[in-house]
Amino acid sequence: MNKINSKFTRYEDNNNVWLSQNSDQEFNFTDYGITPTILSSEAEVGQAMLNELYSTAALKEGDINIALLGGRGAQELHRLLGELAKSADQDELLSRLNVFTQDALAPLSMNNGLSFVRDFERILGDAFFKKIKSFTPMRTDSTDIKDLESKLVAYLTKLEELGGLDIFFIGHGPEENQASHLAYIKPFSGAKNHHIAGLIPISGSILEHHINKFKAGGSLINENDEKECRSAEYILTLGPAAILQAKKIVQSVVDADSAPAKIQTYANVLKTNLSSDKEEALQQLNSNPGLWIRLHGNARSFVLPNLGV
Repeated sequence: MNKINSKFTRYEDNNNVWLSQNSDQEFNFTDYGITPTILSSEAEVGQAMLNELYSTAALKEGDINIALLGGRGAQELHRLLGELAKSADQDELLSRLNVFTQDALAPLSMNNGLSFVRDFERILGDAFFKKIKSFTPMRTDSTDIKDLESKLVAYLTKLEELGGLDIFFIGHGPEENQASHLAYIKPFSGAKNHHIAGLIPISGSILEHHINKFKAGGSLINENDEKECRSAEYILTLGPAAILQAKKIVQSVVDADSAPAKIQTYANVLKTNLSSDKEEALQQLNSNPGLWIRLHGNARSFVLPNLGV
């Protein structure tokens, strides 16, 4: 453990690097469970997610800070936002948005077709990015791990200065042994409740999940992009603290048809109660990071009937 500046402390364990905010705030270890809202179509899920943004906008003055969800889960939301940006109807709302990405593979050039940035630009469109207040992606365009860390610290510093996330749009990714990940917090990466973000070794399961979800989402990927992506060594991801400190979590799971493992992995999150013993609970969360959502008291989970809940 070492302080890398006055705001963040660096932890390294088994090649997993996690950054924590320097704070004395006590963590409330309460299992709130999760209550899925079953909707009939991806279009309805996208509209429900947009309604959550409208709700936050109505309750808060000033800027709204959001983390975009990559891949299939939020594509309908992004299409709706892209359409809104083509008119002037929601220009006031769009002008209040500070938009962040939540995870990435590295090293990877920022214009790679398998980067979340390119995928967001493809669906949200130029008008959206011209109208929002700011867009802050995780920088992945370096082969030097120290440089990647410093860029991650700059990203986190901006997020902290803006007051943290108002809405964390999040998904649910399947892992081996019927576990799951949130953002790209993979099992047994040592993520703890005070870790705001991490840079961890990539896993084969996340690499395949990443590529497959881009292909399923309609991204046009050339051979060079895929080759570069398959050479990525690290995962950059927001950590449990970013999830728990967000004012609201909005989860969407819409692709059980193309990723059927999610049927069981989501069921495990739904049905697994966290231990009242903190150390035992941390072991559960380390082996199945999808469970972190159960510790947030203001979470929505929008799913389709194909998830079988």
